[in-house]
Amino acid sequence: MKQLHRRVVVTGLGILSPIGNTVEDAWLSCIEGKSGITTVDIGLENNPVTIGGRLKNFDSSDFLDSKEVRRIDPFIQYGIIAANQSIENSGILESNLDLTKVGVNFGAGIGGIDTIEKNKTLLEDRGYKKVSPFFVPGSIVNMISGLVSIKHGFMGPNTSVVTACSTGNHCIGTAARSIACGEADVMVAGGAEMASTPLSIAGFISARALSTNTDPQAASRPWDRDRDGFVLSDGAGSLVLEEYDHAKSRGAIIHAEIIGFGTSSDAYHMTAPPEDGRGAALAMTNAIDDAEINISEVDYINAHGTSTPLGDIAETIALKSVFGNSVPQISSTKSMTGHTLGAAGAIESIFCIKAIKEGIIPPTINLDNPDPLCDLNYTPLVSNEKKVSVAMNNSFGFGGTNSTLVFKNI
Repeated sequence: MKQLHRRVVVTGLGILSPIGNTVEDAWLSCIEGKSGITTVDIGLENNPVTIGGRLKNFDSSDFLDSKEVRRIDPFIQYGIIAANQSIENSGILESNLDLTKVGVNFGAGIGGIDTIEKNKTLLEDRGYKKVSPFFVPGSIVNMISGLVSIKHGFMGPNTSVVTACSTGNHCIGTAARSIACGEADVMVAGGAEMASTPLSIAGFISARALSTNTDPQAASRPWDRDRDGFVLSDGAGSLVLEEYDHAKSRGAIIHAEIIGFGTSSDAYHMTAPPEDGRGAALAMTNAIDDAEINISEVDYINAHGTSTPLGDIAETIALKSVFGNSVPQISSTKSMTGHTLGAAGAIESIFCIKAIKEGIIPPTINLDNPDPLCDLNYTPLVSNEKKVSVAMNNSFGFGGTNSTLVFKNI
């Protein structure tokens, strides 16, 4: 990162997603084009949305103390479990760490809405004395960072970025800057979400943001002519970031290097992107400039690609404005995972890193009838083998917040 000094690498990965609860399982499902979207019971009468992406064959109590599970919202549980996966994958606990230089930056787009809803019902039905004493600490966004730090004794930066669907990318990017500037040697960074609750879904329905397709496997279809909104999903993604020399000195396996991070604001609308995608384009340009690379060096882009009518077109226009006639190969893994909101950037960063390591670009499934206004190479239907040296990950969120990360093989 040009304005900073120390190199930042990725040494640990962890994931919970609708297509797998380990990095290996999720990646295999991803490159095989398997959808994790199913019919779900939302708990709302006369509800037009009957699908979603929830975790499968998963129980938090298999990983966390039962008392802890009762006290904290599911999104915090997911974040802690993914973070612990990435920490174990990195092997950092096996080395002689300066714990004052190890931190956590983990966020969520919405946070503990499940806990909020349940305690509001208790308040109305049974009075204030029935509201849990853990209601506040068990639902606030920064508690993933707090509890991971407490568990492992990490005394470095303890922060949490909340930027809607850009959260995962922003947490990773700002954590990388903490290392690059010398504030930390190691950071655990990512995002988590469990927003498939009645109130949350009702809000997204009212905003006309969700797909009402009744075929779960075909509902998330970025850039397709028949797309009608995103599919709400749950999950978490976590990366262990480390200063390069620190990682090398302990013999760590390095998955990739973070070479660029760019952010911007649309300064336009609460939920809709500008038609010309100018904010998204600025974030990508800033990330490329930060990485000090030429646009021709980008081999693959994991796009935001949410399957919304406006968003997919705006991102396409933004990509063309940045890359001209040389837009690299693209895919949207949300076609398989659905949209995990604050977890999306972290989950998709992992898929970028796996694309670099494995030389496979995952597909955009359900792209059967391309929108004429979306005319780039979105890797339709099936994955393909390709050498990927540099990969880019886009995440854009409500409020016009945009973030782009650039990863490089090392």
